Amino acid sequence: MFDVIIVGGGHAGCEAACAAARRGARVGLVSFRVADIGQMSCNPSIGGVGKGHLVREIDALGGIMARAADRAAIHRRMLNASKGSAVRGPRVQADRRLYREAVRSLVAAAGVKLIQGEVVALMLDSGAATSLAMADGSEFSARAIVLATGTFLGATLFRGEERWEGGRAGDSASSILGKQVSELGLAEGRLKTGTPPRLDGRTIDWARLQPQPTDREAWTLALAPNPEPQAQLACAITRTNARCHDVIRSGLGRSPLFAGAIEGRGPRYCPSIEDKVLRFGDREGHQIFLEPEGLDTHLVYPNGISTSLPTDIQQALVNSIDGLERAAIVQPGYAVEYSYADPRRLGPTLEHREVSGLFFAGQINGTTGYEEAGAQGLAAGANAAALACDLASVRFDRAQSYVGVMIDDLTLQGASEPYRMLTARAEHRLHLRADNAVARLSPLAIEAGLLDVEQKRLIVQHLCAKTSMAAALKETASGRELGIEEPARRPLSEWARRADLADVVAGRLPRSAAAAEAIDDAVYAPYLARQSAELAARLRDRTTVIPVEFDYAAVAGLSAEMRERLGRAGPADLDQAARVEGVTPAALSALHFALAKQAA
Repeated sequence: MFDVIIVGGGHAGCEAACAAARRGARVGLVSFRVADIGQMSCNPSIGGVGKGHLVREIDALGGIMARAADRAAIHRRMLNASKGSAVRGPRVQADRRLYREAVRSLVAAAGVKLIQGEVVALMLDSGAATSLAMADGSEFSARAIVLATGTFLGATLFRGEERWEGGRAGDSASSILGKQVSELGLAEGRLKTGTPPRLDGRTIDWARLQPQPTDREAWTLALAPNPEPQAQLACAITRTNARCHDVIRSGLGRSPLFAGAIEGRGPRYCPSIEDKVLRFGDREGHQIFLEPEGLDTHLVYPNGISTSLPTDIQQALVNSIDGLERAAIVQPGYAVEYSYADPRRLGPTLEHREVSGLFFAGQINGTTGYEEAGAQGLAAGANAAALACDLASVRFDRAQSYVGVMIDDLTLQGASEPYRMLTARAEHRLHLRADNAVARLSPLAIEAGLLDVEQKRLIVQHLCAKTSMAAALKETASGRELGIEEPARRPLSEWARRADLADVVAGRLPRSAAAAEAIDDAVYAPYLARQSAELAARLRDRTTVIPVEFDYAAVAGLSAEMRERLGRAGPADLDQAARVEGVTPAALSALHFALAKQAA
């Protein structure tokens, strides 16, 4: 008997298990193979724009992803480093083995009971989930169950004309459970994702490629200091070319994507190389990042050429790329099609509305990516523990977190294609920076009992340092810190922008993440005030009429996807536009501004 049982040992399952355990629940985690818990099935990287924001939020809520990634990091890169901090995305390349070991260590430290085996049935009683039946005849009961099955539920793998059951290469699919869940009507849709071939790094001509060094500044994803820093490796960049595109086109007749073998829709923002070549036929080439998979392996992950083409075509397309003429494929790429549930049937706690005690987290909800899965897992685990242990539920506001944005999007709009977190999905993105996740979410984490004593100590230390820097900034803006008699006439945000600010306050505080956060708070303050006013105006003007001939292509800040969705729906006013499936609050803000400008 457990309080909470988690099905699946991926990123969602591990965060769910640890979150439930931190709230005091007795937790069991079921996996096909215990040794695979924490496995990075696709790209061995954590973070990015939007995704890195989620990782920082997971960390602020006591989660394990950021700490594991820091321990395994072999390459760091702050994406959008030249842009404002609201859209900067911390991203690390991780050693696969070290990351898996770090996750295993953190899950064990949380007191989670690991169970190896296959779940074959979900047992229900009077509309409530009560226990799990295992393939070996055993049964485990719990007050709450979290399904975090990733791509394994009723999954099929595809490569050219080949087709076989499996959640990833070398692993079985959860076929029996998948069939039952489908018969119950809990997971009926199909989605698709894919992975590129893995290359032997010893056969790559690195001297001909553009190097991408790791960042010189040794920042971390987690607030806690990294106890196990690793050696840093460089990545490299190359591109596809016309010859490569010709090879791909020659194999499309043997592609399961275009032969009708795969029904599920793939991720819009991470398409296969076949999709790229067909959809963007005017492009001369597509960028490929060659990313080492670890310190003790020669495997290289070619990020950008996900494919399910036949193996011979994959080898030919790889060898047609500059620097890869002699590159050998160690493991060919493939596509995986799997069952997913309609997240609109879940509540804000990720509990199923029709089956009490049953929570869903991760790719089973139609998302893609480790970070989205981990954030959902944390939310589902925390709320499963709340149900099992009679605690207060944990709910995330979209105005305060990307976790809230994602859960709100999924449960209200659903997922007709794999959902990926983007900063453009958040109407409050100027406030939801990656660097201020602790300030935004630590009160909620402390109240929910999601933090241990050491995490609380680090948070208090961080917030005190930030408060001290904020005070120093105010003194600088008033002129007292500069030693002048008349108060400075520049606003605080202008002082925060000054290149010599570090010298001004050097005597008071050392440079730190907390200091940088306080500076960014000051820089963004006037923009946040304006954004709040714009949001209030948009809520007042939801009845604003949208002309029939309105040109969505002329709206600045509106993505091609949003233009497509709005143009197809043809909403009569902003209120109707807000209910168009897939249209984000950020898109509504841009549309409202454009309509107001047109009216003026």
